[in-house]
Amino acid sequence: MTRETDAKNTPTAEPAGTDGREIRVSVRDLQVGYGSFVLMRDVNFDVRAGDVFFIMGGSGCGKSTLLRVLMGLKSPQAGQVLYDGMDFWGGGEDARRRIMRHAGVLFQGGALWSSMTLAENVGLPLQQYTDLDDEEIREQASLKLALAGLAGFEDYYPSEISGGMRKRAGLARALALDPRILFLDEPSAGLDPVSSRLLDDLILELRDTLGTTFVIVSHELASIFSIASNSIFLDAKTRSVTARGNPNELVRDPHTEKRALLFLTRGGGRDGEDPAAGLAGDAGTAPPDKDISA
Repeated sequence: MTRETDAKNTPTAEPAGTDGREIRVSVRDLQVGYGSFVLMRDVNFDVRAGDVFFIMGGSGCGKSTLLRVLMGLKSPQAGQVLYDGMDFWGGGEDARRRIMRHAGVLFQGGALWSSMTLAENVGLPLQQYTDLDDEEIREQASLKLALAGLAGFEDYYPSEISGGMRKRAGLARALALDPRILFLDEPSAGLDPVSSRLLDDLILELRDTLGTTFVIVSHELASIFSIASNSIFLDAKTRSVTARGNPNELVRDPHTEKRALLFLTRGGGRDGEDPAAGLAGDAGTAPPDKDISA
């Protein structure tokens, strides 16, 4: 597979973190908003190689907006996003595109082209960014679909498969260019519990076999507790990160910030109250033409 080889523009390894793993993404003093409305401020975190990193929070806290900043779809108001030590927003658009060549994205609905087969959907990035011929693209598409558990479904259309299979096909397309990091926006949304668990298992399998790093936006507790290795909690009231770490440790730590703990234990609130309800209630009002929901 043909790749750009300009060493000057290729991300290089950042010094390892305290646990010996390289830091893939660093976010420093990030502020995100729309005009005068500040959605989040003072956001700081690191994503290390091999992490399954979750961005958690209630509706309206800005989880998906933060993901768009990380993917280059929305510029921050202040702060830095560093990919392997390279300033993502400090350079030009061409530099951001080169950095994003090392990333893949799975959108909420899978975002598959309905008029194209699964193999054609997966092969589309290969057509655009490589010099592979049609036969080689078909071979690579089949391989990525097999990695996603869809061997033999190359010639099916998105309308002919289930919602869980469409998510897997979207994940196969995100893997097309062999990314180092994958961004997933609510991957379990709309899936039944069995399909959601199968997708979680696939994420761990890809992490373990390919060494892929995952950054996932989700409010699904089953997935958060099953596969997250690290996380941050975005609090809509303070518009900042109020908790960070492995969710399984956060839920047992008596020092975990109250609203983050309520989020992680929702459904078990006092007097039958849903602790997740109202997490965004004090966030202020966003401009009506802007979508800040997660």
